[in-house]
Amino acid sequence: MPKKPIENKESADSQAHIQDLQRRAEAFVSDELSFFESEDLSQTLREQFWEYVVAFEEAERITSFDLLVQGGVALPAPEELDDRQLNAKLWEVIRGLALLRTFLYSTNHLSDRELYEELWHEQLRVENPDMPIDENYACHIDLVGSGSEEDSELYLRYYADEEERNQWAKDWPNDIIPARETPPYDRDRYLPTRDQHQFNV
Repeated sequence: MPKKPIENKESADSQAHIQDLQRRAEAFVSDELSFFESEDLSQTLREQFWEYVVAFEEAERITSFDLLVQGGVALPAPEELDDRQLNAKLWEVIRGLALLRTFLYSTNHLSDRELYEELWHEQLRVENPDMPIDENYACHIDLVGSGSEEDSELYLRYYADEEERNQWAKDWPNDIIPARETPPYDRDRYLPTRDQHQFNV
């Protein structure tokens, strides 16, 4: 019996903490912050979720390029590498990104050189929150995921299955669906994934 007032106080403190976190999160959005929270979500999980949201928004930004260099991965410009060196460097970068919990998808339309160039010039230069790396964190880079017309065409040509292609045709009847082709390269099945790459401290 004596525990009930303590539990009620802890619950009230937790709710006040969540409301404070929500106010801090709202400072980072231009429109009013709206969200849905399941009634099945425990107070502890709600608190953890909002702590993560605020930590994500308040974290300093850093590029994967800088994180890899800090981790000891040299990143020479693509033109400085011959094909053999570039292949080895590309896989060093891919493994380094996996250690940073960053995983690549849809790369089979790109040669090793084209992929390394895309990473070196574009993807690794994107600033992301400098979050603690743990098993709950993962960043996903889809090489046809920008939503551009070119990427959509590549996705439909090389990666979408028949069900996805049919659904696309139904949703966007004015779009021309390219013929299905086998990608020119076979790399994706060897890429590290979040499920395969267990987090080790």
